[in-house]
Amino acid sequence: MGVMGIWQWVIVLAIVLLLFGGRGKISALMGDFGSGLKSFKKGLKDEDEGSDDSKAAIEDKPAMSEETKSEDKDKAS
Repeated sequence: MGVMGIWQWVIVLAIVLLLFGGRGKISALMGDFGSGLKSFKKGLKDEDEGSDDSKAAIEDKPAMSEETKSEDKDKAS
């Protein structure tokens, strides 16, 4: 009972063909999967580059001097 006979393989093949329909549906499905995966990787790469840019912008920004802080407080009052 451990080995499948020819009729079991024929039935499995028929079910697979019925589910996926032949005529290039499997290749279209794999193409869609590949483009989705490529888009996902691009999104991750863009996110990583964007976070590096924001860190650099924060580090390049000079700290407020005490004079500027006091001027801002005076304006607010």
